[in-house]
Amino acid sequence: MKTKGLYCFLVLFFLGFEDCVQGRLLAASKPDRDAAAAYARWLVSQNSWGILNTISIELEGAPFGNVVSFSDGLPDKSTGIPYFYLTTLDPTARNALQDHRSSLTISEYPLGTCGKADPESPVCAKITLTGRLVLVDANSEEAEFAQTALFTKHPEMKGWPKGHDFEIFKLEIEDIFMINWFGGPKPLTVEQYLNYKMNKFGVSL
Repeated sequence: MKTKGLYCFLVLFFLGFEDCVQGRLLAASKPDRDAAAAYARWLVSQNSWGILNTISIELEGAPFGNVVSFSDGLPDKSTGIPYFYLTTLDPTARNALQDHRSSLTISEYPLGTCGKADPESPVCAKITLTGRLVLVDANSEEAEFAQTALFTKHPEMKGWPKGHDFEIFKLEIEDIFMINWFGGPKPLTVEQYLNYKMNKFGVSL
């Protein structure tokens, strides 16, 4: 029992240490808060999941939020465009096929770079990308790129049941709402966001 207890302690210690180191590395790579495009792209590229909201066809048009995994590209080829691996066995994909309107909300909190700030605090950045959730042509180069990006960030996806007919979706962004400090949302256009050039550390090239 003592050996098992020691093992559990060591596992928790080193997992916690790894998270701490990862948080420090990400904090060191954070762009300046006033560089809205840089900060937004960093926030999206470093995260791996968020809340994807669609218009429910089963709840008479009520908003429906769902936890989803996403990727916006390989570490050195971030695009800013969130890609998803979804199945119509889940309401989110079914909703999107009927009504493309959707939004993806992402928080800085899971990255471990908010210190002791509450997730709702303006000190802890949040971003909502609003637009159209659409299918990506399965035979396109974009689909190949998206699948590689998704499977690289989420290796478990490779083993998800083929019979569930997972397909690749993307969010065509039409509006950006981001708060990363006090003073309200940062002015940021979709063009500024998409055209920003960055490397895997969120630093402009």
